[in-house]
Amino acid sequence: MQMLDGFRQNFGLAMAGKNPWGKPSNSGGDNSSGGDDTPTGEGSGSDGGDGPRNPWLPGGGGSQKPGGRRSASIEDIFKNRGPEGPRRAGGGGGGGFRVPERPGGGSWTPILIAGVVALWYLATGVHLVEPGENATVKTLGKYTRTLDQGLHFTGPYPIETVSIEDVEGVRAVQIPAGSGEKLILTGDQNLVDLSYIVRWRIKDLRDFKYRLEQPEETVNEVAEAAMRASVAEKTLDETFTGQGRAEIQQAVRERMQEALDGYGAGVQVVGVEIAKADPPATVVDAFRDVSVAEQNADRARNQARGYAQQVLAQAEGEAEAFTKVYEQYRLAPGVTRQRLYYETMERVLAQTDKTIVEAQGVTPYLPLPELRRRAANPAPPPAAEAQPARRGGQ
Repeated sequence: MQMLDGFRQNFGLAMAGKNPWGKPSNSGGDNSSGGDDTPTGEGSGSDGGDGPRNPWLPGGGGSQKPGGRRSASIEDIFKNRGPEGPRRAGGGGGGGFRVPERPGGGSWTPILIAGVVALWYLATGVHLVEPGENATVKTLGKYTRTLDQGLHFTGPYPIETVSIEDVEGVRAVQIPAGSGEKLILTGDQNLVDLSYIVRWRIKDLRDFKYRLEQPEETVNEVAEAAMRASVAEKTLDETFTGQGRAEIQQAVRERMQEALDGYGAGVQVVGVEIAKADPPATVVDAFRDVSVAEQNADRARNQARGYAQQVLAQAEGEAEAFTKVYEQYRLAPGVTRQRLYYETMERVLAQTDKTIVEAQGVTPYLPLPELRRRAANPAPPPAAEAQPARRGGQ
C-alpha cells in the first residue's frame, strides 16, 4: 500500500510539471541552460533544494529536512514497516492480524496446533466398547480387526474408522409389518393368514457387516422362504393346533439357520413364534360356519361315545354279578334256586299294591294300600264333648 502511495505522489508531481527525479523543469519551455533536469541521482541530491527526491535512493534520494517524511523503501514494504517505524497491529497503517506473543517471546502457534491435534485424537481415536458390544476397525477404508469390550485406542479419523454394534441383544422382526395380510399355501391346498415374529442376534460382527450388503433385509427374506416351505408340509387344521404350530416354528428356525450359515451372514436365529393363524378375510364367515358344524359333530360323537361306555360298563357289571351267582349255584343248586326265587318275587311284588294270600280262613283280598295310607296319614282325634252343667248350683 505504501508503494502505491509513492507512485501516486510521483504521478501527481509529473502532472504538475515537476520532475520527480531531480530539479524542477522550466515551465516556460526555455532550456538554455542545457537541460539541467536530467534524472541523475547525484545532480538531484547535491543542491539541497526543496524539490522532490529520487525515491529509490537511500534516504529518499537526498538530504531530508528534519521532521520531514521520507518515501518507503523496498525493505520497508517487505518488512511491514513504514517510513516512521514499525506499524502497530490493528493501527491506522492497515496492518493485518498478528498472533500475540508469549511472555518469553515465543509464538503461540505450535501450542495451538498441538492442542487441536490432541483434541481431534481424543474425539476420534479413543473408543469405549460397552459390555455386550463389539467394534470393527477399518484402516483407510479396509477392514483390519475387531475390538471386544473395553477401552481401545485407534488411529484418528480418517485414517481409521470404528463402528460399534450390539452383539448380545436380541432383535425381533414381525412379518408382515403392521396389520397386513400374509397368505401362505398349506399342504392340503388351502390358504392361511399367518403372522409371526423372528428373533435373532449377531453371531459374528465381521461377517454381519461385510459379507452381505443388506443383512437385516436378508434375514427377513430367509424367514419368509422358510415359513412358506414349512407350512407347505402341514394341513390347514394342523396350522391351527398347538402341536402343529410348534412343529412349524421348529422347522422354520432350523431352515433359517442353515440358509444364513450358508450365506456367511454371521446371524444366529434365537426363535420363531407364530402370533396369528387365521383363514383369509374373504372366506372367514364360511370358515366359521364349517368350524361350528365340526364342533357340533365332535360334540355329538363325544356324547355317543360316553353313552356307549356307560352301557358297556353296566353290561359288564351285570355279567360279572351273574358269573358270581353261577359259581354259587354250582356249589348248592337247590338252595341257590330257592334264594333266587325269593329274591325275584320280592323284587316283583315290591312294585304292586295287591297282595294275594292262599290260606284258609284269611280274606283273599287285603286292602293293604289303604291301610298304608291311613298309617302314614292318621286322622285327627274328635273334639272333646262339652262338660254338663253342675247340679244344685254347684
